[in-house]
Amino acid sequence: MERKYVIGIDEVGRGPLAGPMMVGAVAMSGDMGFLGGIKDSKKLTKLQREKWSKKIWDMKETLPKADQPGTGNINIAIVSVSNGTIDKYGISASLRLAVGKCLKILVKPGDEHEIMLDGSLYAPPEYKNQQTIIKGDEKFPIISAASVVAKVYRDNMMKKLHEKYPEYGFDKHKGYGTASHIAAIKKHGLSPLHRRSFCRRLI
Repeated sequence: MERKYVIGIDEVGRGPLAGPMMVGAVAMSGDMGFLGGIKDSKKLTKLQREKWSKKIWDMKETLPKADQPGTGNINIAIVSVSNGTIDKYGISASLRLAVGKCLKILVKPGDEHEIMLDGSLYAPPEYKNQQTIIKGDEKFPIISAASVVAKVYRDNMMKKLHEKYPEYGFDKHKGYGTASHIAAIKKHGLSPLHRRSFCRRLI
């Protein structure tokens, strides 16, 4: 059965000195009312983000599938871009690759889709029905949802990576360039998780 999906896409982790960048995409068919009140992940508390992320993932698990007529559907894709990829290709090219991977996961042949991307993100040109919206994560709940699930996913990953590299404090700053993180880099050098192209002035 053909369906029309609205797909929201956003990225998190563009600016950190260490760890991956995440591109999140949420595709919805049918009623989006349950997203009422969601905000851009940066404007939610940690607890609020975690509650919203759980709610979105739970909806993915409980809603009937798209091949059942008359029902809504939701799907989620999160693509991780490693620090090595960022160093090799740069942020812009890495984002393009990740957005394309998300859409390959979510877009099925025959389905109509409207793609809404935040900020400076663009889908590959073969996806004709796309629009990039400045501050889209503040204006459209479907983009906010993508922002939230990607942010929570990345934060949880950085907590796990902290166990492997506890000297850097990734569980607290999540790889961003805080004073304590910079001090740890100067003391211990760069870990395999650091974006060397971002840390040239620190070593």
